[in-house]
Amino acid sequence: MTRRLFVIAGLTSLTGQAQAGATPYDLVAEKSRIAFNFKVSGSPQTGTVPVRTADIRVDIANLSASSADVTTDIRRAKAGVLFVTQALLSPSVLDAQNHPIVRFQSTKILLGSAGRISEGARIEGKLTLRGTTLPLVLNAQLTRPAGTAADDLSVLNINLTGALSRIRFGATGYPNLVEDQVDLDIFAEIRRRG
Repeated sequence: MTRRLFVIAGLTSLTGQAQAGATPYDLVAEKSRIAFNFKVSGSPQTGTVPVRTADIRVDIANLSASSADVTTDIRRAKAGVLFVTQALLSPSVLDAQNHPIVRFQSTKILLGSAGRISEGARIEGKLTLRGTTLPLVLNAQLTRPAGTAADDLSVLNINLTGALSRIRFGATGYPNLVEDQVDLDIFAEIRRRG
């Protein structure tokens, strides 16, 4: 999952107008999705899981001071085929019954070279999966919806991409069938609170 992170057209001209400090945004659940891609016997598979909670704060004047704390209920994860979903939720993979909550907490947002938003950025954080917490880096893009006025930051779209090793989190089941790497592809629409 490698995409540019935090690109907002005209954002640099707005930073002087923005209020100082991080502003809370609410997730628009029906317009957001967490997708994960993996291979079973070499065949690409896609799964999804809904967001349970999201505490997202965006500091327009200083994007590196923004933060995200997101949880999902992995018991609600689905893959395209029923038996793949059952295997995914099983004790040897996600162990959904014993570890139902997956959490990502950002720890640092790094903008592109010389701190330029237009040159991309990344979100560093901690992912807790199956009771194991490890670092995770996500690349992202932050935009306004099409047709939005240049000074309207009430609704933002976030695209995040990244990858993780399932084995490092203890999800070791079906090693001869399922590849280790899981790619993440996340889209979220957020609305400024209030």
